[in-house]
Amino acid sequence: MDYLKTLNPPQHEGVVNTEGPCMIIAGAGSGKTRVLTYRIAHLIQKQDVDPFNIMALTFTNKAAKEMRERIEHVVGSDARNLWMGTFHSVFARILRAEAHHIGYPNNFTIYDTDDSKSLIKSVVKEMGLDETQYKANLIYNRISGAKNKLISWQEYLANPLLMGDDAANMRPEIGNIYKKYAERCFKSGAMDFDDLLFNTDKLFKEHLEVLNKYQHRINYVLVDEFQDTNLCQYFIIRKLASVKQNVCVVGDDAQSIYAFRGADISNILNFEKDYPDLRIIKLEQNYRSTKTIVDAANSVIAKNKAQLPKNVWTANEDGTLIELIKAVSDNEEGRLVASSIFEEKMQNQYAFSDFVVLYRTNSQSRSIEEALRRMNIKYKVVGGLSFYQRKEIKDLLAYLRYSLNQQDEASFRRIINLPKRGIGDSTIDKIVVAANDHAITIWEVLENAPSFVGGRAAGPIEDFVTKIKRFGVEIQNKDAYEAAAEIAKSSGLLKELYEDKTAEGLSRFENVQELLNAIKEYVDDPEKEDKSLGAFLQEVSLITGQDENKDNDPDKVTLMTIHMAKGLEFKNVYIVGLEEDLFPSQMMLSSRAELEEERRLFYVAITRAQKKLFLSYAITRYRFGRLKNCEPSRFLDDIDQRYIKISSKFGGNDLFATPNPNYAKNFVSGMKSTASAPKPKAVTTYKPSADFAPSDTRELKEGMKVEHPKFGFGTVVKMEEQGTERKAKINFADFGEKTLLLSFAKLMIHEN
Repeated sequence: MDYLKTLNPPQHEGVVNTEGPCMIIAGAGSGKTRVLTYRIAHLIQKQDVDPFNIMALTFTNKAAKEMRERIEHVVGSDARNLWMGTFHSVFARILRAEAHHIGYPNNFTIYDTDDSKSLIKSVVKEMGLDETQYKANLIYNRISGAKNKLISWQEYLANPLLMGDDAANMRPEIGNIYKKYAERCFKSGAMDFDDLLFNTDKLFKEHLEVLNKYQHRINYVLVDEFQDTNLCQYFIIRKLASVKQNVCVVGDDAQSIYAFRGADISNILNFEKDYPDLRIIKLEQNYRSTKTIVDAANSVIAKNKAQLPKNVWTANEDGTLIELIKAVSDNEEGRLVASSIFEEKMQNQYAFSDFVVLYRTNSQSRSIEEALRRMNIKYKVVGGLSFYQRKEIKDLLAYLRYSLNQQDEASFRRIINLPKRGIGDSTIDKIVVAANDHAITIWEVLENAPSFVGGRAAGPIEDFVTKIKRFGVEIQNKDAYEAAAEIAKSSGLLKELYEDKTAEGLSRFENVQELLNAIKEYVDDPEKEDKSLGAFLQEVSLITGQDENKDNDPDKVTLMTIHMAKGLEFKNVYIVGLEEDLFPSQMMLSSRAELEEERRLFYVAITRAQKKLFLSYAITRYRFGRLKNCEPSRFLDDIDQRYIKISSKFGGNDLFATPNPNYAKNFVSGMKSTASAPKPKAVTTYKPSADFAPSDTRELKEGMKVEHPKFGFGTVVKMEEQGTERKAKINFADFGEKTLLLSFAKLMIHEN
């Protein structure tokens, strides 16, 4: 096929100019995947570049699969030889070959998030720390954030700012938890997801001969969704491309919405500083949306200061105006949205799958779901519990992993008493302590159980060790399916699930059978060269929740958070809950950078729409068990009011009454009088006093003057107690009333 004829001029430029550093700024709906795909195909087909010398990095397995299939359609089976996949999967491949340089076995285990949190819980318990203060989820995120910024545990402990911040938050031991967690992972021959990147950077930094090998093997580096990269990912990319300088990044700064995952928008904003001879190509023609939607989105994102200049436009039809739905309550909002979906479907012959409802937080789905159920409208919630996160699946996977790698502590803890074999927590603690005291592995303790444990537990432990050794032989001599089926049967897991005759028990049994079916499908796939259990487990570890999402009945309304919707498009989009403190989120109003990320999130939501866009907000909403008055979101004012019409439901078929469009701006602004408290007109970034230091808040009382590092000066108006937690309601001069948990808040008490 002559793919070059299908491209517009900027797309053509992005495909054929393959040498040297290049940044393709791709506006929403501008065909960036097509450009990236054809650029790779062009390298192979027209420039005779060996696919083994091309690395293409994506953020989801789904994106990598679709891109590979498109390239294969142009160049044939050679596309299978590309270094293509997610950052984690591609660099896991390199680490499988090179991990011995940094002291890891080549068959290292990959811990998923639950495995990591389980290990953190164990470390916290062994250190004798308060598990309510040092919650696994919080510690995991703190460690993950450090690794994304390339901060090792040694550097963490030596950093006075990080240690001071932990101390101020009453968690001074996080650095030591990080140290013990990292040491235990290393001792177990395991890496978590962040380690796959952190250790790749470490490998390249400490072993220049390895870096040099890959610098000369990889002649072209291409990165999709570059605005979502973190510091660690960018450093690896820069190292790999430093010799050939053939690095092409594709992205849109206006769609950078993952700062909470460590994404650093400065990577794309400052890319030109690292490559002075950078070629910049702008894809500005939107093929997805109507002119009204494109222009409305432009008017929103124009309010952001930190951005790369571009002018997104479309040759599509003008389309209908954006409809603004005002509801009395969140339940009425759900009813109005459901009624609107039904009306639109019936009047325009849409399928239910043509509709999506987007919200800022998952908790908002309740009212929408209830309303859709009442109208018998089918829907699916994207982002729920995925198949590989179900308990029975994780149990069997833990057996498979531990049979493959006996240094895997997280899997050991999960299965040692599963099914129950009389090995309690105290025995497990004794095993771990013995391993630490004698500087040996847990497996070595298990192999010599009578010497270390004794008592009634020694016999069951010896039986467990015998089983695991036998499973190891099965893995060596059989393919993944035969080994997994034998382990599922002989471990007792299948029998235990089969004997549970409840509906839940049957469902769990069927889930395990489905996992075995998946392994069988993997083994029977002719494109899978490695049929081993280890290869299958690596693939499972790298699957994302979004990649797993399947639905047998596709004709359903989709419900999801805006973050989940990135990269998708729908004919009709409803963005609900457009209220201050909800969207933008109350937690994202302490700095301009945070507010601008929220605005980019709104921009992403708008640009998911192809034909019609609906915005809604409620005047009242239940929050934390209380009915509160709500103020319409400031983002509604960001939209040029020429593109909005007000929708009102009066009953029957008179769903939308459209007043004079010029009335829209006054309507939106006028509704702000319903707010229960005024909001600051501009974002305020408070700078704490030079001598700011958190005080002991145990003696905090009503009437005291305090200073907060983000909210500034305020007066304590009320003290509350909830269980063991103390809360203070404080009226801040610039930010209004805030209720803060004193165990977390950093407050400096000032003399009255």
